[in-house]
Amino acid sequence: MKTEALKIKGVPALVWGEPADRLYLYIHGKLGCKEEAEAFARIACLKGWQVMSFDLPGHGERQGEAGRFFPWDITPELEAVWEYAVNIWGGIALRANSIGAWFAMQAYPDKPLEQALFVSPVLDMNKLIENMMLWAFVTPKQLEREKEIPTDFGETLSWKYYAYAREHPVSRWACPTKILYAGRDNLTERDVVDAFCRRFSCRLTVMEDGEHWFHTEEQLAFLEGWEYKNI
Repeated sequence: MKTEALKIKGVPALVWGEPADRLYLYIHGKLGCKEEAEAFARIACLKGWQVMSFDLPGHGERQGEAGRFFPWDITPELEAVWEYAVNIWGGIALRANSIGAWFAMQAYPDKPLEQALFVSPVLDMNKLIENMMLWAFVTPKQLEREKEIPTDFGETLSWKYYAYAREHPVSRWACPTKILYAGRDNLTERDVVDAFCRRFSCRLTVMEDGEHWFHTEEQLAFLEGWEYKNI
């Protein structure tokens, strides 16, 4: 597949596919990278789109930037990517994984996106952080006092991040959205997804035996079929 490497204000990016008038922005989640968009791009490009993927801070070519995987750093980068893309492509859509979906909703609440495809999206960051606090037996007062607390499950709880999430809930999202949710998702509860879909008129597909990270042969086949149907 044809790819073009570029940098957008220092952010490494890849554009997949032959020239087209429409573009999907692909936003990876934690531990992801721009190259993971290839499977999605192979489908989207067959349907007349191009795909642009890029490395978020601390990921892919940017692994040396540890400690910057925060919404207050990522939102300006996503805005810069949008400004670049909107000057080249006539129509823009979104494909995002996990926390990448939440970052996208922070950056693009009012942008004229044609549609969004969310896979295992984080939809309520405040609720997720509070769940993690329960798992780690950490109280809000303790977190406020200590500012950062490492956990046994590999996440560091941050008072600044918690305060940001409470101050920036997803209150506006005008983009037509389709969500693929895993029945065994351990980060976002089904009632959170259902409430989000009702509020923003999203179309929900559930793979009951799926996990937050779609990675088995069966899960990837389900994901591919869902993408092909919905692009």
